[in-house]
Amino acid sequence: MTSGKPVLYVIACGGRPASQLPDFVEQVQAGGWTVCVVTTPSGVKFVDGARLSGVTDYPVRSDYKRPQEPDVLPPADAIAVVPATFNTINKWAQGNSDTLALGLLNEALGLGLPILAVPWPNVALARHPAFVDSVTLLRRWGVKIILDPERLPAPSSGEPGAATFPWDEVYKELQAMHRALS
Repeated sequence: MTSGKPVLYVIACGGRPASQLPDFVEQVQAGGWTVCVVTTPSGVKFVDGARLSGVTDYPVRSDYKRPQEPDVLPPADAIAVVPATFNTINKWAQGNSDTLALGLLNEALGLGLPILAVPWPNVALARHPAFVDSVTLLRRWGVKIILDPERLPAPSSGEPGAATFPWDEVYKELQAMHRALS
């Protein structure tokens, strides 16, 4: 914990809802979290890294550091993957750690940290058998998953597809995690 507040890593993947993270991070901070943001390599394209760094007072990380460099982020007490892409969910369930985000997620599973994931593929990808199996496996491993297929965007829906992202549900779940850690 930093300054008596639990540390939440928000891991953002390459999905349109990631562009809404600055406002959400401010809301989560007001709810008592210290927040650090990590993105997948594709997630970098969707977030405003400079704004998020200003809001959190930590750099937005997207790649592994060099071994001789100090850690710039405090250790996580919990992790939220918002949004989680089809690719990240499937690679994570297979134990792949080829990105910093996946490495952190795999370590968090091994450490038993509370993890919330909000997969946000389009409706067609959500029906793919590998994705369905990956979500089932992650749930079995204790990952809290918010996934409502009725809210998922259609393929190629663009910005309107991000409008139904369940930010309120994510916030409520993070507050429950916060209470459990306090």
